[in-house]
Amino acid sequence: MSTPRVHRLRRRPGWFRPVPVRARNDGWSEVRQCAFLAQLYVTGSVSAAARAVGMSRASAYRLRARAGAESFAFAWDRVLTLPGSGHPGAAREDNRKVTMATLLARLETDLLKPVIHLGAMTGIARKPCNPTLFRLLRRTRTMGEAGYDGGAVQ
Repeated sequence: MSTPRVHRLRRRPGWFRPVPVRARNDGWSEVRQCAFLAQLYVTGSVSAAARAVGMSRASAYRLRARAGAESFAFAWDRVLTLPGSGHPGAAREDNRKVTMATLLARLETDLLKPVIHLGAMTGIARKPCNPTLFRLLRRTRTMGEAGYDGGAVQ
């Protein structure tokens, strides 16, 4: 049995922020999202990858189009971009007008990356989003220097 040569055709999935969804047994959990990207890497087909994780092609595209799915969509595009066709860059979140609540919510969600060995997903790597943490620290430090009191009326 030979191992598939997918590494020459597609890029490995990178770090991504999972799409926030309701907890359901038959829904797009974090594990299913990672498994989908791993299968997309192995097969190169959205239909085959969705079928492999027990979902439909249409639901995969609906997940991609949801609010908050920018990082997942970037990871999807990265997998399907040929390695020699230029660097896809990094997934960048729009941080120009982000509320403290949004920063805290981003801080609570780790970045995920499927671990692929011999054409199969063997695990999920997790790491905190350090740029979000640093942005939050800068913002709170700036508020402390300006004498921000949390909006209390004096």
